[in-house]
Amino acid sequence: MEVRARAPGKIILAGEHAVVHGSAAVAASIDLYTYVSLRFPTPADNDETLSLQLKDVSLEVSWPIARIKEAFPNLETQIPPSSCSLEKLKLIAILVDEQNIPEANIGLAAGVTAFLWLFTSVHGCKPAKAVVNSELPLGSGLGSSAAFCVALSAAILALSDSVSTDFSHQGWQVFGENELELVNKWAFEGEKIIHGKPSGIDNTVSTYGNMIKFKSGDLTRLKTNMPLKMLITNTKVGRNTKALVAGVSERTMRHPTAMASVFTSVDSISNEVAAIIQSPVSDDLAITEKEEKLAELMEMNQGLLQCMGVSHASIETVVRTTLKYKLSTKLTGAGGGGCALTLLPTLLAGTVVDKVMADLETCGFQCLLAGIGGNGVEFSYIGIPDLGANGRNLS
Repeated sequence: MEVRARAPGKIILAGEHAVVHGSAAVAASIDLYTYVSLRFPTPADNDETLSLQLKDVSLEVSWPIARIKEAFPNLETQIPPSSCSLEKLKLIAILVDEQNIPEANIGLAAGVTAFLWLFTSVHGCKPAKAVVNSELPLGSGLGSSAAFCVALSAAILALSDSVSTDFSHQGWQVFGENELELVNKWAFEGEKIIHGKPSGIDNTVSTYGNMIKFKSGDLTRLKTNMPLKMLITNTKVGRNTKALVAGVSERTMRHPTAMASVFTSVDSISNEVAAIIQSPVSDDLAITEKEEKLAELMEMNQGLLQCMGVSHASIETVVRTTLKYKLSTKLTGAGGGGCALTLLPTLLAGTVVDKVMADLETCGFQCLLAGIGGNGVEFSYIGIPDLGANGRNLS
C-alpha cells in the first residue's frame, strides 16, 4: 500500500514584516508543490527499516526498526498531536546524528528530525519508506518547509486509522474539514521543530489552499473570484530572516511615528487586496480593472517595504527589469534577497512573458510561473488493497 500527497507552496501578496507590528497580511497558495510518497513494505520485501529519501538534494537516511525501538522503548502513538517534548527531541537528535549527514546538507537535519517525530508519533515503530521531491526552491520564502510538513503529515495520516478516506478513489482527492484540521495541526508541530516559533501562516495556506488574511494571530480563509498568475523570480540571494525582522523593529524604535504610518498604510493595502480578490467578477473588463488595481497596490507595498529597509539590490533589479514591460513587482517574504512577485495580467501576450523571463535569467535569476490561490493539500492511493463493502482496507 502506497500513498502520495502533494502540498503547495505559498507567497505573501501583501503585508510581510508589517504583520509583526499588527498590520494585516494576505498569503496565497501557488501551484508549485512538494510531493511525498509513503509506502509500507510487504512481507515479501523483507525490509525492516524506516527510510527517508530527499531526491532533490540526493540525501537518503534510514534506521533499522530495531534501532528505533531501542531509542524509544516506551513509544506510544498519539492522536491528536501535541508538541514534541524536549526529551523526545534529544532522542531523535541522536538518531539523526548517527546518519552523518554531509556538511553541505546539514541544514536539512531539522527536516529529517520533523519526519522522524511525525512518523513515529502516528505509526510507532513500523517499517516504511518516504520519498520527497519538490518544485519549490529551498529557503527562498515560498514555504518549502511548510509544504514538506503538510505533504508528509497528509501521507502519514492517509495510511492511518485516524482519518476517513476512500481507498477506491482514483486520482487526487481532498480531505474533509476535520481531517484537514488534523493535517494542519500535525504540520504546524513539524514546522515548530524546523523553525522554532513559526506564525502558522505557511502551513495553513499549504493545507487549505486559496488565500488567507492574517492579523494579530487571527487567520481568515479567503476565496478568490478571479484567476491570478504570477512570475516568481528567485534571486538566489540568501537572507537571514531573523536579522531582517530585527532590523525593522530597530528602525521602528528609532522612528516610531514614521514607521507607525508605514504599518498603517500596509494594513490598508492588505485589506484592499483581500477585498479585490473576493469581489465578484462579471467579465474580462472587470478582471482587467482588478488586475490594474492589484498591480498598483503591489507597487505601493514594495515602496513601503523599501521604507522598512528590507529590499535588496537583487530585488530592485527585478523591479526595474519588469517595469520596462510595464509590469508591477514586489518582494515576497522576508526580503533581503529571496523571491519577487510580478503580476502577469490575463491579457498579457506570452511573447512578452518570454522576453521578461529571458531578461531576468540573464541576470542569473531563476524564473517560475505560478497560478495563485489553487487547491491545498491533496493525496492519492497507489495500488488498491483488498476492500470491504464500505471501501475501507481489510488487510
